[in-house]
Amino acid sequence: MTPTPTPTLTPKIETYASREALMTGLADLLADQLSALTRTGRARIAVPGGTTPGPMLTRLGAAPLAWDRVAVTLTDERWVPTSSDRSNQKLLAGTLFAGAAAAAEFVPLYGGPREPDDALGGIAASLASLCLPLDIAVLGMGADMHTASLFPGGVGLAAALAADAPPVAAIRAAGADEPRITLTAPTLAGARERHVLIAGPDKRAALDRALEVTDPAEAPIRVALDGATVHYAD
Repeated sequence: MTPTPTPTLTPKIETYASREALMTGLADLLADQLSALTRTGRARIAVPGGTTPGPMLTRLGAAPLAWDRVAVTLTDERWVPTSSDRSNQKLLAGTLFAGAAAAAEFVPLYGGPREPDDALGGIAASLASLCLPLDIAVLGMGADMHTASLFPGGVGLAAALAADAPPVAAIRAAGADEPRITLTAPTLAGARERHVLIAGPDKRAALDRALEVTDPAEAPIRVALDGATVHYAD
């Protein structure tokens, strides 16, 4: 069963004077939100891979907060060994976890050499035990309006968008060399705080298109936009 299309979304859009200001501002905001959560309990956050958020993740990872009370996962992962340069887990090791955030509990989305479908149950169980429901989800968006690994036209997309989807799903995107593992629509939409990081006029144009269409299969970023904060710089 696919989710009912949402005709109107109301994200808050924060515009920054530069990309550096965006990375700094978002990192500081996330640090404040995590700090507030860890004062009274544990915090659970999902962060994006890719190279764009690297400076933000490095700054966030250096923040002096109670990281031992934070559980971190990725919004998506390529099904490659963690030694691969295409691994988002490897990227986190050199950015977020290069600082004080190394004390956080990490819940990986890569399940080893097995086929992705064979590992999904174990990954979902770990997420449910340690990192769900999410307090914070930080997302990117492509010019094709994808987010995480929810790609328009991707094999497995309909199941990942379903209202009753499990926490994670395997997706194959057109042109991708390997399967992807992604948090699903209900997992992302269920985060109490959602932040979308975009930079450049092509991404802003994609955001405008995503706000106009009504079908999340055409613009998967829609699953996380309602009530989210979009952080943007040219």
